[in-house]
Amino acid sequence: MQGRMTRKQRRLALIGAGLSVLGIAAALVLFALKDSIVFFNSPTDVVEKHVTPGARIRLGGLVKPGTLVRGDNLLVRFEVTDGNTSVPVSYIGILPDLFREGQGVVTEGALDGAGHFKADNVLAKHDETYMPKEVADALKKQGHWKTEGGYGLAGETKGAAK
Repeated sequence: MQGRMTRKQRRLALIGAGLSVLGIAAALVLFALKDSIVFFNSPTDVVEKHVTPGARIRLGGLVKPGTLVRGDNLLVRFEVTDGNTSVPVSYIGILPDLFREGQGVVTEGALDGAGHFKADNVLAKHDETYMPKEVADALKKQGHWKTEGGYGLAGETKGAAK
């Protein structure tokens, strides 16, 4: 009777098989979602990755000063920059109260065929000291970081007494 499994061995084999199936399923899900598990893409990422028009992404960076234009029917146009590259963004809706030029922003939406980002959601920073870690890391990588009076080139001091 050496070919028969005990009850304990059958239970362990069943648990092992269940865990294997669960592990394979999790790996397949993560593999399928590998490109969309990014919190946001910087403008440079969008250009370098050649994001396909219509693909939903998050675009993060700074609202480029001098680019904010408000139009009719809640239409807003601005550019998101990481210091190296800028992507034009259009959004129809009410912007968050803390949204302003030179501040951190993450937008959700898709690129159109001309390289313009059509946002359907705009997220602004929460208070004077908060910026999403991913945005801050991307800005540090590009040579930009928080200064005394806002965000700009490293070493630059906006509004500081001279």
